[in-house]
Amino acid sequence: MSRIWLTGASSGIGAELAAVLLGQGHRLALSARQVGPLRALAEHFPDQVLVLPGDVTDPEQIAAILQRIDREWGALDQVILNAGTCEYLEPGQFDSRLVERVLDTNLLGTCHCLEAALPLLRRGQAPHLVAVCSAVTWLALPRAGAYGASKAALRYLLESLRIDLAAEGIDVTLVSPGFVDTPLTRRNDFPMPQIWSAQRAAQHIARRLGPRPLDIAFPWAFIFVMRLLGHLPARWRLALGRRLSRNAERT
Repeated sequence: MSRIWLTGASSGIGAELAAVLLGQGHRLALSARQVGPLRALAEHFPDQVLVLPGDVTDPEQIAAILQRIDREWGALDQVILNAGTCEYLEPGQFDSRLVERVLDTNLLGTCHCLEAALPLLRRGQAPHLVAVCSAVTWLALPRAGAYGASKAALRYLLESLRIDLAAEGIDVTLVSPGFVDTPLTRRNDFPMPQIWSAQRAAQHIARRLGPRPLDIAFPWAFIFVMRLLGHLPARWRLALGRRLSRNAERT
């Protein structure tokens, strides 16, 4: 069974994915800022779990986590970078610090994890790097500038890194969900079409990880529409975005 490091494992997709992978017999190093849910999983799977809480925005904490994994296992076979956050930019209230917070977690936090984890992944058996991106990167949406920018940058980073890591035999998979019912999305104040439960999303991801596809995107109909709309002429995309924006509601 694989030795896996999973970030963002305390709730949402991460917690459900941890339960699925542990049920398959894998050994998991679980990281998140909240330690309680990690310990609960460790109680259910006492011989399979390393509880390694930490904040991905703190490179020293991440380095300490990987040092512990190195001592315990000596290598990693799979890394699943799932930790992330979302905040929205309100019309007329551009907030650079909000953008910085989102980028700090979603992009730079992932970079801290990559820097610390790749040396252990290089020692693993059939190493596999997985990162959770977003379907929003295919179509700009109102208020989503910070979140979308962080995930678009993450997509480019991982697709470029995929090329470089191919020569080392490290496979890279990008996961691009649509809307999933998580603590983050429950704060959304807009319709979320074709929303999946976190459990369904985790089960889908776990089934697809085996063949190591370049991308795991779901649900397919939502993804198809997002990608199709993303290829419209720029003025058409602008008109669509304006119809969806809150500014349109005020006029």
